[in-house]
Amino acid sequence: MSSIGSNRSVRLGIDFGTTNTVVVVLDAQGRPTPARFSFPHHPPAETCRSLLCLWREDSVPGRSSLREAIGAAAIDAYLEDPADSRLIMSMKSYLAQASFRQTRLMGQVMTLEMLVASFLSCLMRTIGIDPADVTATVGRPVHFAGERPDDALGEQRLRDSFRAAGFHHVDVALEPEAAGWHFARRLGAPATVLVGDFGGGTSDFSILRFDPANLRNATALGYAGVGIAGDQFDYRIIDNVIAPELGRHATYRVMGGQPLPVPAEWYASLGRWHRLALMRTPQTLRAIADVARTASEPDRLHALMNIIDEQQGQALYRAVGAAKRALSIAGRTVLRYDHRDVHIDRAITRAEFEGWIAPDLQQFDDAVGLALDRAGLPTTAIDRVFLTGGTSFVPAVRDLFNRRFGAERVDTGNEFVSVAEGLALMNA
Repeated sequence: MSSIGSNRSVRLGIDFGTTNTVVVVLDAQGRPTPARFSFPHHPPAETCRSLLCLWREDSVPGRSSLREAIGAAAIDAYLEDPADSRLIMSMKSYLAQASFRQTRLMGQVMTLEMLVASFLSCLMRTIGIDPADVTATVGRPVHFAGERPDDALGEQRLRDSFRAAGFHHVDVALEPEAAGWHFARRLGAPATVLVGDFGGGTSDFSILRFDPANLRNATALGYAGVGIAGDQFDYRIIDNVIAPELGRHATYRVMGGQPLPVPAEWYASLGRWHRLALMRTPQTLRAIADVARTASEPDRLHALMNIIDEQQGQALYRAVGAAKRALSIAGRTVLRYDHRDVHIDRAITRAEFEGWIAPDLQQFDDAVGLALDRAGLPTTAIDRVFLTGGTSFVPAVRDLFNRRFGAERVDTGNEFVSVAEGLALMNA
């Protein structure tokens, strides 16, 4: 962890996440208080969806200016005019991907840092804080999401984005360590704690030694991370429920030859929040239309084209997310999604879902084992386990830790704000 600048009058912990962002402010007595985000027609909340909507609006006759909205307001703005606006999702997932440098949006070339900075600037305006007047501690995952991520690049881009948004004094800390700081306030005696921090795009596991009498001397013993989390679970539902209805199992022919499988990359992108919007190009839509001409299920491929062209990603993911959350509290749910000729009304059992995510659970278990190995500790040396993040609500995830460590050692709580609270406290 390194610092840019010195202490200022306001101290923040900022958990900029793939799915949600949380800001915690330390008050004059050093107590952490989550900021509340208020958007028209929505109740105040302690989390802000990490979404950015861009559109152009006439400022004077013949001239337009670029407008932006974030969180719930971004969804509202997008749904009001999906054809002439752009909804940017999962920006954090690109930070460590060197292949993503810039894109063209609304007639303007924008770098990833510019997009993240726009989101952060709006975030601060929403809670009425000038970023130039604060010292912020910002979280980063142990390993960023994506294929072959460059973690150093991811952190540098994160720092550059905050600078571009007007932050002059920024520390960067590992997110699971921050969650550990939050949890350590519950301890009554020194303890070795395993922290499992589940985000939208990454899951991190850190082992730390805490002494509640001297938290500043917390010792990091070992860590491991994987580039999957809540979004991966959404992908499993889309792959097994949605994609077959859109032609994933169809075949097509080239010049009357043998049947060929429909390109799998279309469905891989369909199941990734940050890739679906990128499929809305003339080349991709033309390629799907060409395949549909000789496909065994042309109507389903046309339905896929409509979902991409009409930017149905938000409605699709809303239905998938609702089903996932329902399976955390019930043994069965029904996923419902309707658009044009696509009518999905599919019952899903928790057992089915757990079968789909079994490979991901294995990766979590392997990462926990790696963290223990790096710390040089057996399972029995872990006094407490603290799980945080939305994916920790999934029963199969909690069961994994209960089996390995015993339910009496596993704790949860403040699943969505614990990282930001820890970040705010770390350098106070």
